[in-house]
Amino acid sequence: MKSLIKAVEFDKNQINTYLILLSAPLLLTVYWYYGSAESLGNYFPYLQNDSLFDFYSHIWQFFSFFILTFIIPLIFIKTRLKLPLSDFGFGLGDFKFGLKFILITIPLLVIPLIFLSSKMPDIQREYPLAKLLHTHHELIFWYETAYVLFYYIAWEFFFRGFLLFGLKKRFGAMNAILIQTISSCLIHLGKPDGEIIGSIIIGIIFGALALRTRSFWYVLILHAAIGVLTDIFILLC
Repeated sequence: MKSLIKAVEFDKNQINTYLILLSAPLLLTVYWYYGSAESLGNYFPYLQNDSLFDFYSHIWQFFSFFILTFIIPLIFIKTRLKLPLSDFGFGLGDFKFGLKFILITIPLLVIPLIFLSSKMPDIQREYPLAKLLHTHHELIFWYETAYVLFYYIAWEFFFRGFLLFGLKKRFGAMNAILIQTISSCLIHLGKPDGEIIGSIIIGIIFGALALRTRSFWYVLILHAAIGVLTDIFILLC
């Protein structure tokens, strides 16, 4: 056993770093198998006969993702690391730069590009995740609200907060950006190929923006705008 530990150059002083790295495959695997929309029927089989099951299952998906990638890392930071949340991008950081970036990017890039992509057949087949919204427009507001509050906030905190800032000191900025990009790309598997490729580019850009602003909130606004506008354009335009 000692020879094995020596071979991998295990450093007990880096245990927290190892735990942060392991959080990605561990938490995302749990989410994939036990927190997906399809898993709700396993826990509450009687709901499968409900006419709104598709809606409920995706709210469950967003909530389970929130518990796994927001609440658990948050507890880890406060109880194990005992560090301020601002060290993980929770603060506003460079507010002036971040605000200017999103005010320029959303109208000039995000809106036109997402409008065009929403017309692509593979994107229309994928989104919105809850197909029930095509016939139940009254649920769009509640769905998109849960999408942002549970899914997108958790996503950006985990990848562009917890992983990125948590690993930057140990591995350097570029390596931390690439690590979180690899993790966020893999969770896109099964999506349209253009989206998967785009997630690599976006992962690097968003990582750089989060580090530049010292905050994941500006990235969150951009990412949520992409997701919500995709749904809205498909459903209502």
